[in-house]
Amino acid sequence: MLPESDLAAVQDELRRLRTRVPQLTGALAAGVDGLVVAHDTPGVDPDGLAALTAASLGVAVRLADATGNGGFRELLVRGERGYVATYAAGRTAVLTLLAQDRVNVGRLHLEGRRAGARVGELLDAAEAEARLRPPERPARAATARTRATRTPRATATETPTATES
Repeated sequence: MLPESDLAAVQDELRRLRTRVPQLTGALAAGVDGLVVAHDTPGVDPDGLAALTAASLGVAVRLADATGNGGFRELLVRGERGYVATYAAGRTAVLTLLAQDRVNVGRLHLEGRRAGARVGELLDAAEAEARLRPPERPARAATARTRATRTPRATATETPTATES
């Protein structure tokens, strides 16, 4: 789980990105496993978008590898009414941007790459810090210690022996 301060920093980066590129209609940071980290995607289901991003990322990674073009960097899909651009964001995350058809694609790539690098730095640093921290132990409920009542021992005069029976 990402600490609140790191989550807020990623969310702020997404908002600033949408300010710098007014034609963006959404921005999503997600793990490569398809889980949402942060989003600013009005009108789009972030969980569904993150899952689709992970699926398309899997194909893009295999395509880049099969063609000998190295590791994944970015993926651009152009639809009739706009673009979906996905950028690598650190070791374990991606940044997916939704843009109107009239966006300047060069500007989209410039800002998307910068924001992807920044989001990646934030998430990689948070992950490294989490590895250094000792694991949190769940709080134990305070239980009152009770003492079991003891049965008094029988004395030698009270204990029947085999000869007395």
